[in-house]
Amino acid sequence: MEEKRILFVSSEVVPYLAENEVSSTSYDVPKMINDQGGQIRIFMPRYGNINERRHQLHEVIRLSGMNLVVNDLDMPLIIKVASIPKERIQVYFIDNDEYFKRKATFTDEEGVLYPDNDERAIFFAKGVVETVKKLNWVPDIIHVHGWLAAMLPIYMKHYYKDEALFADTKIVTSVYSQSFDGTLDKKMIDKVKFDGVPADLIADLEIPNYENIIRASVMHSDAVIIASESVSPSLTKFIESSGKPFLPFTPKEKFAEVYTNFYKTKVL
Repeated sequence: MEEKRILFVSSEVVPYLAENEVSSTSYDVPKMINDQGGQIRIFMPRYGNINERRHQLHEVIRLSGMNLVVNDLDMPLIIKVASIPKERIQVYFIDNDEYFKRKATFTDEEGVLYPDNDERAIFFAKGVVETVKKLNWVPDIIHVHGWLAAMLPIYMKHYYKDEALFADTKIVTSVYSQSFDGTLDKKMIDKVKFDGVPADLIADLEIPNYENIIRASVMHSDAVIIASESVSPSLTKFIESSGKPFLPFTPKEKFAEVYTNFYKTKVL
Protein backbone atom coordinates (compact mmCIF):
# COMPACT_ATOMS: atom_id res chain seq x y z
CA MET A 1 0.00 0.00 0.00
CA GLU A 2 3.03 2.26 -0.24
CA GLU A 3 2.18 5.82 -1.30
CA LYS A 4 -1.55 5.00 -1.53
CA ARG A 5 -3.70 7.63 0.15
CA ILE A 6 -6.48 6.37 2.40
CA LEU A 7 -8.87 8.62 4.26
CA PHE A 8 -10.45 6.93 7.29
CA VAL A 9 -13.73 8.50 8.42
CA SER A 10 -15.08 7.13 11.67
CA SER A 11 -17.66 7.96 14.30
CA GLU A 12 -15.26 6.70 17.04
CA VAL A 13 -11.51 6.19 17.32
CA VAL A 14 -9.26 5.10 20.20
CA PRO A 15 -7.45 6.60 22.09
CA TYR A 16 -9.90 9.53 22.02
CA LEU A 17 -12.94 7.45 23.02
CA ALA A 18 -13.48 4.20 24.91
CA GLU A 19 -12.59 0.92 23.23
CA ASN A 20 -15.29 -0.87 21.28
CA GLU A 21 -15.41 -2.68 17.96
CA VAL A 22 -15.70 0.48 15.87
CA SER A 23 -13.20 2.64 17.77
CA SER A 24 -10.56 -0.11 17.97
CA THR A 25 -10.81 -1.09 14.30
CA SER A 26 -10.73 2.60 13.33
CA TYR A 27 -7.30 2.75 14.97
CA ASP A 28 -5.93 -0.68 14.03
CA VAL A 29 -6.58 -0.49 10.27
CA PRO A 30 -5.07 3.00 9.73
CA LYS A 31 -2.05 1.97 11.82
CA MET A 32 -1.66 -1.11 9.62
CA ILE A 33 -1.72 0.97 6.42
CA ASN A 34 0.61 3.53 7.98
CA ASP A 35 3.07 0.75 8.84
CA GLN A 36 2.93 -0.41 5.20
CA GLY A 37 3.99 3.00 3.93
CA GLY A 38 0.55 4.28 2.98
CA GLN A 39 -0.43 7.91 3.47
CA ILE A 40 -3.39 8.21 5.80
CA ARG A 41 -5.64 10.74 7.48
CA ILE A 42 -8.32 10.04 10.09
CA PHE A 43 -11.43 12.16 10.59
CA MET A 44 -13.85 11.88 13.53
CA PRO A 45 -16.30 14.15 15.38
CA ARG A 46 -14.96 16.24 18.27
CA TYR A 47 -17.43 15.11 20.95
CA GLY A 48 -17.54 17.08 24.19
CA ASN A 49 -16.30 14.08 26.19
CA ILE A 50 -12.93 14.10 24.38
CA ASN A 51 -10.32 15.65 26.67
CA GLU A 52 -8.71 18.31 24.48
CA ARG A 53 -5.89 19.09 26.89
CA ARG A 54 -4.87 15.49 27.48
CA HIS A 55 -4.91 14.66 23.76
CA GLN A 56 -3.43 18.03 22.74
CA LEU A 57 -6.11 19.03 20.27
CA HIS A 58 -5.69 22.44 18.70
CA GLU A 59 -7.81 24.39 16.25
CA VAL A 60 -6.57 24.80 12.67
CA ILE A 61 -7.62 28.35 11.87
CA ARG A 62 -6.96 28.10 8.12
CA LEU A 63 -9.37 25.14 7.87
CA SER A 64 -12.05 26.50 10.21
CA GLY A 65 -14.45 29.34 9.62
CA MET A 66 -16.78 28.18 6.87
CA ASN A 67 -20.49 27.59 7.38
CA LEU A 68 -22.19 24.37 6.31
CA VAL A 69 -25.90 24.31 5.52
CA VAL A 70 -27.87 21.60 7.33
CA ASN A 71 -31.63 21.59 6.84
CA ASP A 72 -31.50 25.21 5.61
CA LEU A 73 -29.52 26.43 8.65
CA ASP A 74 -25.96 27.78 8.57
CA MET A 75 -23.75 25.84 11.01
CA PRO A 76 -20.15 26.98 11.63
CA LEU A 77 -17.43 24.39 10.99
CA ILE A 78 -14.50 24.19 13.40
CA ILE A 79 -11.52 21.94 12.60
CA LYS A 80 -9.16 20.65 15.28
CA VAL A 81 -6.21 18.35 14.90
CA ALA A 82 -4.10 16.05 17.07
CA SER A 83 -1.51 13.32 16.59
CA ILE A 84 -1.73 9.80 17.98
CA PRO A 85 1.37 9.46 20.17
CA LYS A 86 4.21 7.32 18.77
CA GLU A 87 2.33 6.56 15.54
CA ARG A 88 2.80 9.81 13.58
CA ILE A 89 -0.87 9.58 12.61
CA GLN A 90 -2.78 12.84 12.27
CA VAL A 91 -6.41 12.94 13.36
CA TYR A 92 -8.74 15.71 12.25
CA PHE A 93 -11.77 16.54 14.39
CA ILE A 94 -15.00 17.96 12.97
CA ASP A 95 -16.49 20.32 15.54
CA ASN A 96 -19.50 22.57 15.99
CA ASP A 97 -20.76 23.95 19.30
CA GLU A 98 -24.40 23.18 18.52
CA TYR A 99 -23.84 19.56 17.52
CA PHE A 100 -20.78 18.32 19.40
CA LYS A 101 -20.23 20.31 22.60
CA ARG A 102 -22.41 18.05 24.80
CA LYS A 103 -20.47 15.70 27.07
CA ALA A 104 -21.43 12.43 25.39
CA THR A 105 -21.38 10.79 21.99
CA PHE A 106 -24.80 9.59 20.75
CA THR A 107 -27.17 9.49 23.75
CA ASP A 108 -28.06 11.51 26.83
CA GLU A 109 -27.62 10.36 30.45
CA GLU A 110 -30.78 8.27 30.18
CA GLY A 111 -29.47 6.44 27.11
CA VAL A 112 -31.91 8.24 24.80
CA LEU A 113 -30.59 9.05 21.32
CA TYR A 114 -30.01 12.75 20.72
CA PRO A 115 -32.88 14.07 18.57
CA ASP A 116 -30.46 15.79 16.16
CA ASN A 117 -28.21 12.77 15.49
CA ASP A 118 -29.36 12.81 11.88
CA GLU A 119 -28.22 16.42 11.43
CA ARG A 120 -24.96 15.66 13.21
CA ALA A 121 -24.32 12.86 10.68
CA ILE A 122 -25.04 15.20 7.74
CA PHE A 123 -22.82 17.93 9.20
CA PHE A 124 -20.01 15.43 9.83
CA ALA A 125 -20.14 14.13 6.24
CA LYS A 126 -20.07 17.62 4.73
CA GLY A 127 -17.40 18.77 7.18
CA VAL A 128 -15.07 15.93 6.22
CA VAL A 129 -15.39 16.56 2.48
CA GLU A 130 -15.04 20.34 2.74
CA THR A 131 -11.92 19.96 4.89
CA VAL A 132 -10.31 17.45 2.53
CA LYS A 133 -11.01 19.89 -0.32
CA LYS A 134 -9.22 22.66 1.59
CA LEU A 135 -6.29 20.34 2.28
CA ASN A 136 -6.22 19.52 -1.45
CA TRP A 137 -5.36 15.97 -0.44
CA VAL A 138 -6.76 13.45 -2.93
CA PRO A 139 -7.59 10.06 -1.34
CA ASP A 140 -7.42 6.88 -3.41
CA ILE A 141 -9.84 5.29 -0.93
CA ILE A 142 -12.25 6.68 1.66
CA HIS A 143 -12.94 4.01 4.29
CA VAL A 144 -16.03 4.67 6.43
CA HIS A 145 -16.59 3.24 9.94
CA GLY A 146 -19.63 3.64 12.23
CA TRP A 147 -23.21 4.76 11.60
CA LEU A 148 -22.61 8.46 12.32
CA ALA A 149 -20.24 8.45 9.33
CA ALA A 150 -22.72 6.58 7.11
CA MET A 151 -23.96 9.68 5.28
CA LEU A 152 -20.57 10.26 3.69
CA PRO A 153 -20.95 7.77 0.81
CA ILE A 154 -24.39 9.23 -0.01
CA TYR A 155 -23.11 12.81 -0.08
CA MET A 156 -20.03 11.84 -2.08
CA LYS A 157 -22.16 10.18 -4.78
CA HIS A 158 -24.68 13.02 -5.06
CA TYR A 159 -23.94 16.34 -3.32
CA TYR A 160 -20.23 16.21 -4.27
CA LYS A 161 -20.53 14.17 -7.45
CA ASP A 162 -19.08 16.94 -9.63
CA GLU A 163 -15.96 17.52 -7.49
CA ALA A 164 -13.04 16.74 -9.81
CA LEU A 165 -10.80 16.17 -6.76
CA PHE A 166 -12.62 12.91 -6.01
CA ALA A 167 -13.12 11.67 -9.58
CA ASP A 168 -11.09 8.50 -8.98
CA THR A 169 -11.72 8.05 -5.24
CA LYS A 170 -13.32 4.75 -4.17
CA ILE A 171 -15.51 4.40 -1.08
CA VAL A 172 -15.37 1.39 1.25
CA THR A 173 -17.86 0.99 4.11
CA SER A 174 -17.20 -1.26 7.09
CA VAL A 175 -20.40 -2.67 8.56
CA TYR A 176 -20.64 -3.42 12.28
CA SER A 177 -23.23 -5.03 14.55
CA GLN A 178 -26.27 -2.96 15.50
CA SER A 179 -25.28 -0.16 17.86
CA PHE A 180 -28.55 1.61 18.59
CA ASP A 181 -32.24 0.78 18.91
CA GLY A 182 -35.13 2.84 17.63
CA THR A 183 -34.82 5.43 14.87
CA LEU A 184 -33.27 8.82 14.22
CA ASP A 185 -35.51 11.79 13.39
CA LYS A 186 -38.30 10.66 11.06
CA LYS A 187 -37.69 13.79 8.95
CA MET A 188 -34.13 12.69 8.19
CA ILE A 189 -34.98 11.75 4.60
CA ASP A 190 -36.36 15.26 3.97
CA LYS A 191 -33.14 16.84 5.25
CA VAL A 192 -31.07 14.68 2.89
CA LYS A 193 -33.47 15.36 -0.01
CA PHE A 194 -33.02 19.09 0.71
CA ASP A 195 -29.42 18.63 -0.48
CA GLY A 196 -30.54 17.33 -3.86
CA VAL A 197 -30.30 13.60 -3.17
CA PRO A 198 -33.01 11.74 -5.15
CA ALA A 199 -35.69 10.29 -2.87
CA ASP A 200 -35.82 6.92 -4.63
CA LEU A 201 -32.12 6.33 -3.95
CA ILE A 202 -32.48 6.87 -0.20
CA ALA A 203 -35.88 5.25 0.33
CA ASP A 204 -34.37 3.26 3.22
CA LEU A 205 -34.15 6.52 5.21
CA GLU A 206 -37.97 6.71 5.37
CA ILE A 207 -37.48 4.67 8.55
CA PRO A 208 -34.02 5.75 9.73
CA ASN A 209 -33.16 2.84 12.04
CA TYR A 210 -29.65 1.40 12.28
CA GLU A 211 -30.05 -1.22 9.58
CA ASN A 212 -31.70 1.11 7.06
CA ILE A 213 -29.04 3.79 7.51
CA ILE A 214 -26.33 1.20 6.86
CA ARG A 215 -28.22 -0.17 3.84
CA ALA A 216 -28.34 3.33 2.32
CA SER A 217 -24.62 3.75 2.98
CA VAL A 218 -23.77 0.37 1.44
CA MET A 219 -25.77 1.18 -1.71
CA HIS A 220 -23.63 4.28 -2.26
CA SER A 221 -20.29 2.57 -1.57
CA ASP A 222 -17.94 0.90 -4.04
CA ALA A 223 -17.05 -1.99 -1.72
CA VAL A 224 -18.07 -3.32 1.69
CA ILE A 225 -16.28 -4.98 4.60
CA ILE A 226 -18.24 -6.97 7.18
CA ALA A 227 -16.35 -5.81 10.25
CA SER A 228 -18.23 -7.65 12.99
CA GLU A 229 -19.03 -11.28 13.65
CA SER A 230 -22.53 -10.32 14.77
CA VAL A 231 -23.91 -8.35 11.81
CA SER A 232 -27.59 -9.26 11.52
CA PRO A 233 -28.49 -12.03 9.01
CA SER A 234 -30.77 -9.65 7.08
CA LEU A 235 -28.04 -7.02 6.71
CA THR A 236 -25.47 -9.69 5.76
CA LYS A 237 -27.84 -11.05 3.11
CA PHE A 238 -28.41 -7.52 1.78
CA ILE A 239 -24.65 -6.95 1.44
CA GLU A 240 -24.11 -10.32 -0.24
CA SER A 241 -26.87 -9.61 -2.79
CA SER A 242 -25.92 -5.95 -3.37
CA GLY A 243 -23.51 -6.70 -6.21
CA LYS A 244 -20.77 -4.79 -4.39
CA PRO A 245 -17.36 -6.42 -3.79
CA PHE A 246 -17.43 -7.45 -0.13
CA LEU A 247 -15.07 -8.94 2.40
CA PRO A 248 -16.46 -11.36 5.01
CA PHE A 249 -15.53 -10.89 8.66
CA THR A 250 -11.80 -11.16 9.30
CA PRO A 251 -10.28 -11.39 12.82
CA LYS A 252 -7.77 -8.72 13.82
CA GLU A 253 -4.72 -10.97 13.57
CA LYS A 254 -5.36 -11.41 9.82
CA PHE A 255 -6.17 -7.74 9.02
CA ALA A 256 -2.83 -6.87 7.46
CA GLU A 257 -2.87 -9.45 4.69
CA VAL A 258 -6.61 -9.70 4.03
CA TYR A 259 -7.51 -5.98 4.12
CA THR A 260 -4.51 -5.02 2.02
CA ASN A 261 -5.36 -7.66 -0.58
CA PHE A 262 -9.01 -6.49 -0.65
CA TYR A 263 -7.98 -2.87 -1.16
CA LYS A 264 -5.59 -3.81 -3.97
CA THR A 265 -7.69 -6.36 -5.86
CA LYS A 266 -11.32 -5.32 -5.26
CA VAL A 267 -11.24 -1.58 -4.61
CA LEU A 268 -8.39 0.15 -6.42
